[in-house]
Amino acid sequence: MQLNEKPVLQVKNLTVRYGDGCPHCQEKLEKNRCTVCGTVWAANDVSIDVYPGEVLGIVGESGSGKSTLMQSLYFDLEPTSGSAFLSGYHNGEDSIWNASAAEKRNIKNCVMGMVYQNPVRGLRMDYSAASNIAEKLIAAGNREAGFMTERAKELLTSVEILTSRMGEAPKNFSGGMQQRVQISKALANNPSILLLDEVTTGLDLSVQARVLDLIRRIRAQYGISILLVSHDLAVIRMLADRTVVMLDGRIIESGLTDQILEDPQHAYTQQLVHSLL
Repeated sequence: MQLNEKPVLQVKNLTVRYGDGCPHCQEKLEKNRCTVCGTVWAANDVSIDVYPGEVLGIVGESGSGKSTLMQSLYFDLEPTSGSAFLSGYHNGEDSIWNASAAEKRNIKNCVMGMVYQNPVRGLRMDYSAASNIAEKLIAAGNREAGFMTERAKELLTSVEILTSRMGEAPKNFSGGMQQRVQISKALANNPSILLLDEVTTGLDLSVQARVLDLIRRIRAQYGISILLVSHDLAVIRMLADRTVVMLDGRIIESGLTDQILEDPQHAYTQQLVHSLL
């Protein structure tokens, strides 16, 4: 990771607002809600950079804005304002939020990979594991059955799922296995960045550890950049090079993960770190 390189992903001044807003909004916020007009600021002027090969952690409590950021990037949510640039889309010169519907589909299929907290959102539970991967490959224009079968075998093996089970539907798999199928599907078209949204939440500790170890290996193997959202600082400590702390829709602290864990500046971050100790 070289911070003097061009970012793989750059988000500038992302704002997601529910309500019309008013002249008093920024001065009269109670947490992220305006006490005058009732507008909720789910993301409030959020800017981040993710560099080649880097894992950037986003940490914060529920309602802090971290999932809003992720959903905006993957077009699950329409931003109120702001811009986002990917090196794999028009060489990072045009905001992905201004892309056409067809371009957005291409970005989702080829430039980014998304792994949701709930595998039901990222997988077709009645399709086989191999068919889930094939669906992603077909969306990117692949039509060669032999290639798709080999690619599915390669990806499922890389996430430690036996090829003898590639014909089974994810609904028959455990939660940890479903997450691993979802990761393999997200990697199908060699995206430049992987979005991981609370991928270990709800898993048993031993399963969490295996999924985290898998993410580390994938990063080493593919050199992929990762945006990792979690409310769990232990997960962030294990994986992230740099960390951004969010609270009430805003970024309140950012820096090298070690620096934030050893010398947190903001009172909320201090509270988070002490809860980890």
